[in-house]
Amino acid sequence: MALIDKHPEMARYISELEWFKFLREQTVATIEIPEMQLQVKTLDSLLKMYGRIIDAVENDKPFLSSYYCLAPELYTAMNLPYYMVMQTPFLASSVPYLLQDIDAAEEMGLGNDLCTAIRLSIYYVEANLSPLPTCALNLLYPCDGAPLLHEVIKRNKRWRNIPMFAPDPPYYMDERSLNYFAGELRKMVKFIEKNTGRKLDLDKLKDTVECSNQMFRLWDEYNQLRRNVPSPHGWGIGGPQCFSQAWVYEAGTPQGVDWFKKLVEIAELNVKAGVGPVPEEKIRLFWFDLLPFGWVFEFLPWLESEWGAVMVMDMFANFPYTTIDTSSEEKMWLGLAKRNLFDSPMVRQARGVADNFANDIRRIVKDYKIDVVVWPGHMGHKDGSATVGIMRETCRDLNVPFIHLGLDLFDKRYSTPDQIKDKISQFFRAMGLG
Repeated sequence: MALIDKHPEMARYISELEWFKFLREQTVATIEIPEMQLQVKTLDSLLKMYGRIIDAVENDKPFLSSYYCLAPELYTAMNLPYYMVMQTPFLASSVPYLLQDIDAAEEMGLGNDLCTAIRLSIYYVEANLSPLPTCALNLLYPCDGAPLLHEVIKRNKRWRNIPMFAPDPPYYMDERSLNYFAGELRKMVKFIEKNTGRKLDLDKLKDTVECSNQMFRLWDEYNQLRRNVPSPHGWGIGGPQCFSQAWVYEAGTPQGVDWFKKLVEIAELNVKAGVGPVPEEKIRLFWFDLLPFGWVFEFLPWLESEWGAVMVMDMFANFPYTTIDTSSEEKMWLGLAKRNLFDSPMVRQARGVADNFANDIRRIVKDYKIDVVVWPGHMGHKDGSATVGIMRETCRDLNVPFIHLGLDLFDKRYSTPDQIKDKISQFFRAMGLG
């Protein structure tokens, strides 16, 4: 309580910590299931992340607000905790107050046609519900909503004096863009060093990146296992957790490597036993976007139980990542630039040309024996909505059904779970699936 008295902006952050502690206690009750053992490890990493931010606030240590696509291995190497300004809508989507927060954002005057993740993040800043970092690393991509959020942050009376830096993203995927963005990451590190007093040790960065490379190689190995029929896992374990461990919670740490080793071990056992998340896998789904975080437990388990529809791949489990060459400083910077600008999920697809959507669909459909491509059509992802016709034509060429749902990933009142269930059921019947 003393911390909240001194730092009222930490109240929500601490309540989220307590919520995840509760979830961990519930998960421990099913610890005999190997996948649940992994979920406990995931929650431990999440709690560690929250604990490091709280410790930094309590003890006046430097910490950052940033994003997964701004080379978090750099922060690990510099021993700097970070949190994402947009993390609450995603991580705390299961909390009971999410809908009230959405309503409060609208009452604040934020239009309900604005991406709900952006809208909620603006609300948390304006309502003094986000930790105040030592310095902020902001986004200018992949969509117009990201710079809008940071324009709000720059003008907020509590945030306006916090030093801020936003790397400039090139549009194309070519060598010139790669070199340019590597230079932006170098500038970002100089900014961090100036404002936190922490210095980047290149030997430590090399160790961290090599650790990160090992995580990504194991992730690739795991994704190869998900090609099997039946897939060893569905939505409940896999893509979202892999992304969180590699990009957010444990970027470049030995703990992250251990987590991926355990994941591969469990998946190998399931493949060997011919076991999947449902007794009979009937439909293999590619969910080409974020998951519906605000109502995931009301929908995705139903897909598996009602239709035998298993999400074998999603946008954030999609694996185009390349190993970073650590043989020289220059190659490390170029590798970090490539992974974070060309390879990182959603940034990869939405920042550049429409071919990025189409090419990923082609690769995933062929590699994973996909039966249906689902474009959720989150109301805030207008960049993707502009390419729906291209995605549909791509799927037609591949002779695989494509469905555009139209929903809000966080607000289940936009299109209710029952409405989405009805729409997708009608589609499956029409396509002769299930």
